[in-house]
Amino acid sequence: MAKIDWAAGRPRRRPVTLPAALAAALLLTVPACGSGSGGDNSPGAHGRTEPASPRPSPTPVWDTRPDSVAALGDSITAGFDACGLLADCTAASWATGTDPAVHSLASRLVTKQSGHTWNFARTGALMNDLPRQIDRAVPHKPELVTILVGANDACRNNASAMTSTAEFRTGFRTSLKKLRQALPRTQVYVAAVPDLLRLWSEGRRNPVGKQVWKLGICQSMLRDADDVSPAADDRRAAVRDQVVAYNEALREECAKDRRCRFDQAVFDYRFTGRELSEWDWFHPSKRGQRQLAEMAYRTVTRPGGGG
Repeated sequence: MAKIDWAAGRPRRRPVTLPAALAAALLLTVPACGSGSGGDNSPGAHGRTEPASPRPSPTPVWDTRPDSVAALGDSITAGFDACGLLADCTAASWATGTDPAVHSLASRLVTKQSGHTWNFARTGALMNDLPRQIDRAVPHKPELVTILVGANDACRNNASAMTSTAEFRTGFRTSLKKLRQALPRTQVYVAAVPDLLRLWSEGRRNPVGKQVWKLGICQSMLRDADDVSPAADDRRAAVRDQVVAYNEALREECAKDRRCRFDQAVFDYRFTGRELSEWDWFHPSKRGQRQLAEMAYRTVTRPGGGG
């Protein structure tokens, strides 16, 4: 507003100045003038801007409710010795089983399991068997693939025969790449290799279990179950260290894939004899299979991205 100098009898205008920052801000709001003599009657020319169009929400990287599941892995996922002696029992599998006592991952996720779940796990499978299982799963185009493999790579006749960490890592990396090339949007749940040392410490309490172990189950860890000499302890520690290294390789390779989740809980879980099969005291019982299903379900349904 002009300030009036009443003593001089006429108004005198004092120049108006703007702080530099405000002036710069005003300049940024002025739209560029178009060429031509006509005026610009667009809303922006009068200091108004159009409201921004709403952007569609990005599709989440991880779907917590996949509609189909394919299970890959070894005897644990095949449900070996969960229902009877020396036999697979896929109905009791933690991944795709139909037994209500297990309440498998698939039964918690998939409304209709028939035609939407597949179990390609095989007793005795090693990491280097995983690519062939992937070949069987790919034609079905599952939305979720579960992988639990590695116990047999550590469970050899002796500790020196265990699969090396480098070979194990390369096998998993190659398998994941093979799956990703065929199914770029399929999600992958990777369970850690279970703690075999805890299996020894729990199972050795059962006399029947120790007798069964002598038939040749996981000799690198379970041989001479009552031997607690320094040499035996060192052997078991070496097997456990190898399993830890396997899990670190699984975690690191899985982390490179935005649609892969690794579950360390399977190794950390402090299972008891009640979760072990009454026929071999090595594989999970139905109770143990249910615990695996619960851990997998928590990881698969966790909000957020992969990893």
